[in-house]
Amino acid sequence: KLIKDGIVVKKNVTVHSRARARAFLEEKKKGRHTGFGKRVGCRNARMPTKTLWIRRQRCLRRLLRRYRKQGKITASLYNKFYVAAKGNQFKNKRVLVEAIWKERNE
Repeated sequence: KLIKDGIVVKKNVTVHSRARARAFLEEKKKGRHTGFGKRVGCRNARMPTKTLWIRRQRCLRRLLRRYRKQGKITASLYNKFYVAAKGNQFKNKRVLVEAIWKERNE
């Protein structure tokens, strides 16, 4: 009866917009708001060195396998570079490819 008479009225739900949050995320994608003052975790907590290491190893080993399969390097060369990669001698793929070229040309 109260509802019908218009004494009790339903309140509208308050809008909780994500527009500002989206704008902020767009800015973060561009690299804003990521200075030293905004960081809470230490470097290793934010991007673990182990994860980076695993990524790099997988990348290098994949390349070596591909080269061995294509016949660009022999099995012995593959083994040599595999062990060297594990021993942290190549910081990225480019350095490894350069080393392979150098070794093949000698």
